[in-house]
Amino acid sequence: MGGDVTVERFETGPRMSQAVAHGNTVYLAGQVAQKTAGKSVAEQTLEILQTIDGLLAAAGSDKSKLLSAQIFLTDISTFNEMNKVWEAWVAPGNTPARATIEARLAAPPYNVEIMVIAAR
Repeated sequence: MGGDVTVERFETGPRMSQAVAHGNTVYLAGQVAQKTAGKSVAEQTLEILQTIDGLLAAAGSDKSKLLSAQIFLTDISTFNEMNKVWEAWVAPGNTPARATIEARLAAPPYNVEIMVIAAR
C-alpha cells in the first residue's frame, strides 16, 4: 500500500476536533461564536472568522488557501449582513467554493456557523 499519511488533530475533545489536517488538506469543524453568542450576525461572523484564522494558522494554512466553505444561518434574511463581514475578510482573488444554508443550529444564541476546508 501507499506510504505513511499523517493525520494531525487540533483542539481535540471527546466529541470532535476543531481542525484535522490530512496530507495537504485542513478540515475545520463548524465554528460558532462563543464571546458574541446572542449578538448580531455581523458580530458573530467576525468572531467566527477570527477563530478560523487561528485554527488555519495552527494547521499551517491561511484564508488565501480556502477550498470550500459552508455557512449556516438561522435566518436567511441575514445573508447580506453576514456577507458584508465575509467579503471584508476573504482573500481577494482566492475566494472558495461556497454554499450558504438556512438551518436551525445547536443552541438559540448561535445565528451563524461556518465550516471550511483549506489547502496547506
